[in-house]
Amino acid sequence: MYILVLNCGSSSVKFQLFDKTTQQSLARGLIEKIGSSVAGLKYVPLEGPRITEQLEVLDHAAAIRLALRTLTNQKYGVMKDVSEVEGVGHRVVHGGERFVDSVLITDEVLEQIENCAQFAPLHNPHNLRGIKACEVLLPNLPQIAVFDTAFHQTMKPEAYLYGLPLALYRKLGIRRYGFHGTSHRYVAQEAARILDTPITDLKIITCHLGNGASITAVDGGESMDTSMGFTPLEGLIMGTRCGDIDPAIVPYMMKRENLSARDVDSLMNKSSGVLGLSENTNDMREIEDEALSGSEENMFILEIYSRRIKKYIGAYAAALGGLNAIVFTGGVGENSPIVRELSTRGLEFMGVVLDRKKNQASSDIISTGSVDVLVVRTNEELAIARDTIAIIDHAEATRSAQEAEEELSHFSEVLKAEIVLQWGTDRTQGPDDLIKWLEIEKNKKVSLEAMKRLIQVMGLS
Repeated sequence: MYILVLNCGSSSVKFQLFDKTTQQSLARGLIEKIGSSVAGLKYVPLEGPRITEQLEVLDHAAAIRLALRTLTNQKYGVMKDVSEVEGVGHRVVHGGERFVDSVLITDEVLEQIENCAQFAPLHNPHNLRGIKACEVLLPNLPQIAVFDTAFHQTMKPEAYLYGLPLALYRKLGIRRYGFHGTSHRYVAQEAARILDTPITDLKIITCHLGNGASITAVDGGESMDTSMGFTPLEGLIMGTRCGDIDPAIVPYMMKRENLSARDVDSLMNKSSGVLGLSENTNDMREIEDEALSGSEENMFILEIYSRRIKKYIGAYAAALGGLNAIVFTGGVGENSPIVRELSTRGLEFMGVVLDRKKNQASSDIISTGSVDVLVVRTNEELAIARDTIAIIDHAEATRSAQEAEEELSHFSEVLKAEIVLQWGTDRTQGPDDLIKWLEIEKNKKVSLEAMKRLIQVMGLS
């Protein structure tokens, strides 16, 4: 059986199929430019040729239908029929304060996701489209919502409240929510595995650096603070987002440049960050290539970008009251030795010492000091698949337990005692043996789950 993971954006759908038992990714794909006659499909199976096609995809339902058709294609598909899918895991950007963990999607959950669209109008509505499309295309199949914000719901009020009138928090929900939570959680757990140390014993700073970027302070496996705030705009300098700025800049720009609120929002989200500083690109690979070729302007951009990261590392080390590890992840964090070097240079006083050769090779552990510095490849899709599997298995176990209890409710105390006596004649007997005896001697059938439950309740082994 398989688990399908979906990430639905405004004009794209990313999909990945996992084997439920091994948790191995069997195929992944991306459908872009949804809503046009020139949409693109990129499909990469675990084995076999990559597929690239251009075709008409009018909406998210059509995109998901195309994904399912591709995954079951006789030539390059990885499953025979969509009935082999046991559950669907959805990336949902915003879960507000309501969701502290991944959940089985119900009508109530759908309503709450829709309510949270006020905080993430560019994301949640598209996440919902994917969920509703699956209700039609894969009816009665369990769907799981995995929220970007959920991991950060362990933050305390002193970390998530702003210095604004408290009434605005009560009335409008203005607070720090944080994002990239699935990635931060995954790499923190992976870091603990690599270090062979229980995560409950670790103080970790996770740096998710990509076109969008954020840093999280993780104490004992829980998020205690994070750089993104009410929206993903706050915090680090990003590909096109400005990150932290003086709030007074906003009304100043509006007045001097005659800008509307929408204009300023677009400027800070789409025209700032690395793109704004370079004035021509937000691609860090291009910035790095130019910097390493001798461009002082591009090296300066790298220094500005990395200095903000270093400031957050220092601040979060103080907030954590100590530090065991720093983790770099995301497209930039995983692939940019120079950003990792600039972001940690000068932190030797707190035990952060990079090994130059290991850093250049992007090894798992790239440090020699008392604070471990790691490069961990994030895998949000696998994290979503794992949550989906866990919730489905828990629901199945709960349902089986309820059915077993219902069966046992029809057993008299006398019959239960007779089963115990039968077991006492040969204590090596297992559930199958007792089921067989019950059917032959008492002409009574019982399921394996019910017999296992009875053995547990009666204290037999």
